[in-house]
Amino acid sequence: MTIKRVWSVVATMTLFLIAVFIGKTLWDRYMYAPWTRDGRVHADVVTIAPDVSGIIVGVPVHDNQRVRKGDVLMQIDPSHYRIAVAEAEAKVAARAAELALRRDDAKRRAELDNEVVSEEVKQNSGFQANAAKAAYNEALAALDAAKLNLERTRVVSPVDGYVTNLNTWQGDYATVSTPKLAVVDRNSFWVYGYFEETKLPEVKVGREVNIRLMSGAQLRGHVESIARGIYDRDNPEGMNLTANVDPVFNWVRLAQRVPVRIGIDSVPQGVELTAGTTCTVVVESGDAPGQPMLRASDLVARIRRAL
Repeated sequence: MTIKRVWSVVATMTLFLIAVFIGKTLWDRYMYAPWTRDGRVHADVVTIAPDVSGIIVGVPVHDNQRVRKGDVLMQIDPSHYRIAVAEAEAKVAARAAELALRRDDAKRRAELDNEVVSEEVKQNSGFQANAAKAAYNEALAALDAAKLNLERTRVVSPVDGYVTNLNTWQGDYATVSTPKLAVVDRNSFWVYGYFEETKLPEVKVGREVNIRLMSGAQLRGHVESIARGIYDRDNPEGMNLTANVDPVFNWVRLAQRVPVRIGIDSVPQGVELTAGTTCTVVVESGDAPGQPMLRASDLVARIRRAL
């Protein structure tokens, strides 16, 4: 065998071993490295439902508008509630007059001699004064409720955020506890990464995370928590609450995906987050803080330098 042929065989074997090494490394990374393309951006979506009913006379916001906490989202017709406040104020005045009358009557009878007014009449006068006091307090509470209802005709945003999917217009009728619009809390964005169970050993609470949006923007975050339970579709409860196990077994078993909550630490300037968008999530190695997991491109570059 000539030297040329020996070098050819050595080179072929070397390339084969390198290919096997690269394939094995990439396979291990794909199977066990803590990364996933199945990431979703989430945010708290606050559904706004009025506390009083009535015709909507104003909607001073538009779809996708940014609002601040306390900004008016819609105005319900306050006419009926102003009348209710006036009625409650009149009732308070009537109850106050009755209370004054009952107290004066009770005081006057208490000062009279027992030969003129019996003890029983004096006690009844005191009881009537106490009842008038309770009725006065009830009227005050009704007045507070009427004022609160009048105040609640102005529906305001409870958070800083963005109005989304606005389908409420002036002239619509608002019903108590029926959602009329939604606001996305701009300070509540986080990411759910759905990691395969084979990759969970490297996912630890507190580890730094690199988040790459489909738009190409990169965010920084950290692992906040890991879900401790997912639904087992193969083992639902039977009619008598016993396990209902599927008798058919699939030989190819896919790794279950477990939700991992990722807190967002920094967002590049100019990047706007939208709940529901997808992203790739990579958990950095815990061996060296701040050192990301080895990527395939880095591995190939190292092998080329070694050769």
